[in-house]
Amino acid sequence: GQGSGEYNWRVKMAQIASPATGSLFARARAGVKAKAFDAEGKEVEFDVREDEEQTVKLDETVELLLAAGYFRARIKGLAPFDKVVGGMTWCLTASSVDVDVDLLFTENSTIKQKISLTEKIVAALKKLKCPHRIEPYQIQGLDFIHIYPVVQWLVKKAIETREEMNQAIRARTLLEYGKNNKTQDDSVETALASFLSVKEAFKPKRQFRARAAQGDLDLDARVHTTLLEYGRRYGVSKQQPKETSDKKSAVAKGLGATEGPDAHELEEKRVRSLMSNMAESGGLAAVSTAVLGSLVSMQQAEIAQLSGEYAADAATRASVDNERADGMAAHKRRVGALQKQIEAAQKKIEGLEGEYGATRDQLRAAKEEARAAVEQSQALAAEQERLDHLEGDDATKAIVAKLRHLVALNESLKGQETQFKATCKTEMAALQARIAALRGEGYEVMDTSAVRTAEINQQYEEDMKKLQKLRQQSAKRAREYVKLQRQIDAIPSRAELAQYQRRFIELYEQMSAKHRETKQHFILYNTLYDVRMFMEKEVSLLTSIHDNFTLAMSSNANKEKFLEQMTNIVAGVKANLEKMEDKHATEKQTRDKLSDKHLELVEVERQYLKAVKEQEAEFAKSEALQAKQKKKAAS
Repeated sequence: GQGSGEYNWRVKMAQIASPATGSLFARARAGVKAKAFDAEGKEVEFDVREDEEQTVKLDETVELLLAAGYFRARIKGLAPFDKVVGGMTWCLTASSVDVDVDLLFTENSTIKQKISLTEKIVAALKKLKCPHRIEPYQIQGLDFIHIYPVVQWLVKKAIETREEMNQAIRARTLLEYGKNNKTQDDSVETALASFLSVKEAFKPKRQFRARAAQGDLDLDARVHTTLLEYGRRYGVSKQQPKETSDKKSAVAKGLGATEGPDAHELEEKRVRSLMSNMAESGGLAAVSTAVLGSLVSMQQAEIAQLSGEYAADAATRASVDNERADGMAAHKRRVGALQKQIEAAQKKIEGLEGEYGATRDQLRAAKEEARAAVEQSQALAAEQERLDHLEGDDATKAIVAKLRHLVALNESLKGQETQFKATCKTEMAALQARIAALRGEGYEVMDTSAVRTAEINQQYEEDMKKLQKLRQQSAKRAREYVKLQRQIDAIPSRAELAQYQRRFIELYEQMSAKHRETKQHFILYNTLYDVRMFMEKEVSLLTSIHDNFTLAMSSNANKEKFLEQMTNIVAGVKANLEKMEDKHATEKQTRDKLSDKHLELVEVERQYLKAVKEQEAEFAKSEALQAKQKKKAAS
């Protein structure tokens, strides 16, 4: 209990005073509320002004989560912390990273729970190798300027993971489907061969052959005879079920069959008479001369007509077979040409894949350079914003202006020095060229180089001393500038003080609630312990009375002794009761004294708040007067 409370207190203090790249109190948070008392001692709440940039980043973060598919972010009653942490947890889960977070049942968490949640999320981000660094206190403090890039990267990572998962599932599905099924990619040639094999297998086959000529039979009998030769029986030669007789009655009528039992018997007799003139067509049967003569003499005109029709049909079939063979050859040529086109396209695709890989690498390198440039730009913008914030204070404007003047002077001196050196070099080269020209013309040059060199060296040493002195002054001013900047950074602003106050108030309230709860547990334990002790004494007393009652009632002496003991017990109970009543009165007096002291402290607090309010009013008046004086001085 005590060790855990001390650890939690140290964690909260470390969060309040933790140094980082972005100060925790560099900006005022939106929706910051704290409690105070007015001049009359009533409890009031005051708000710290909102930061517009943080509000814009919060809206952009929520819109990004909604676009990614996390629709719980649109719930208006949900706190910003729960929206952001819930969205980050959802993105991490979609990225196949386990995070031990359950936001559905821990909304509006305490500080301890928030610390645990943010620490787990930061650990998961490190496991994913997130390029944007973020700390738990930034998530807990709702620093959306640093949270937004992390959420943007997480949403991108979740979408990429989702696409990879969809591709893997699709590939697995196609693999499982291909194990038990085949696609319809057969060629035309295979389909044509299958059709011909089916047609050959199910073509009509002759089972019987008529023994005699059919010249004396009518057309109906000849049709029935021909059908019987191929094993087909029409009419009512079989008993049909009742439910199908109506459907096939029209067919039976069309073939000359009549309905009823008599018609069935007649049809059976007719079929038997026709079958008696037939023999099985298992091979080539011997034909007698009489039968052959009758066949030749039977309808010679019809035989000639049928022979002509058969020859025409054979010619038609031959032409169809030739066309079919030509079509199959053309199809094979077309298939070969398509295969060549496919191979050429595959080679082209391989070349394009190589170019695509090189282009993708170039694009990745360009993205990395762009990201580095964006990060550098953001760092420069943050530094510029910090400098603008420092320049916004009236107390530091004069110092910053003076430092800017000194820096500009230093840069100007450096430029003058460089220009002077270049001019000296140019003049020296010109003089040397002139001396060489004079010597070439025959003039004698006086040897004054030693004196001139001494003068130049002396002038150079003096100039170097001046330059060194100026550099020392510039370094001294730079040190003063850095020292003043550190002093300015060390002074907290009003927004930072409000943040400090809010954090300390939350910490104090949590510690007070924990202390009150622990104290109540101790008081309850002590009370129950006393009750248990008194009940045990009562039980032991009643047990002793019950055990000794029979013996005490056996004689008058024992009875008097028993009554005397009971009187002593009653007196002891009364003495304990009086003692507890005295203790109760003492505790009541202590409570009254503490209550009076509390009222005095409340009065002191009221006076303090009143004095602070008056001091703030005087500060406002002083600032207004200073502004007026500056306006008058400027005019």
